[in-house]
Amino acid sequence: MSALLDIPFVTTGRELERRRSHAPEQGDWSWTHLVGRLVELQNEGASSVLSFAFSLVYEAQQDGEPVAWISASDSLFYPPDVIENGIDLEAVALVRVNSAKDAGRAADKLLRSGAFGLVLLDLGSDDAFPTPLQNRLVHLADEHRAAVVCLTEVSVAREKSLGPMVSLRAAARRQRECECEGGESCQLVVARDKHRGLRWTYREDRRGPVGMR
Repeated sequence: MSALLDIPFVTTGRELERRRSHAPEQGDWSWTHLVGRLVELQNEGASSVLSFAFSLVYEAQQDGEPVAWISASDSLFYPPDVIENGIDLEAVALVRVNSAKDAGRAADKLLRSGAFGLVLLDLGSDDAFPTPLQNRLVHLADEHRAAVVCLTEVSVAREKSLGPMVSLRAAARRQRECECEGGESCQLVVARDKHRGLRWTYREDRRGPVGMR
């Protein structure tokens, strides 16, 4: 076996997995690739989490899919910036709740209707999101061909992930350098993807809000 491994271009499966785990690939962040899955999109401070979330909203709306936004957070997105990026806010169902658990229950009801292709839950720093509830959302997302995306805040106090039912977990980051005038470079770093089994990254160059150019 050792002699075989001395041959150029011959390696072991274990070595290939090690190389893959240390070499993130470029992936695809899109609504169509998230259908049927429970996704966690993490906000690591000054990030571009809303930009990536609304890129999914835009794609879903372009495909004629109704979208719901459930907020358990104290803050909300800035409507003019969203509209400027081509989102039809009048077609987005907005639900305000008091906790992550309530957000999950609201998502459960919306998904059971079969009317929504994308449901986003803005959970903020609340990580009280029971696994059985996540499990129901996964089954409903698969049954009704919808994507369920949870927006969370990363902190020292909370775990790195909402739970084992999360199919894809990504951290959104923002860098000021960008080739486009008045823009910014937005990057997703995917730490878990059960479909691909690899860590990967995704990058977009975007124009910032009017007040930040």
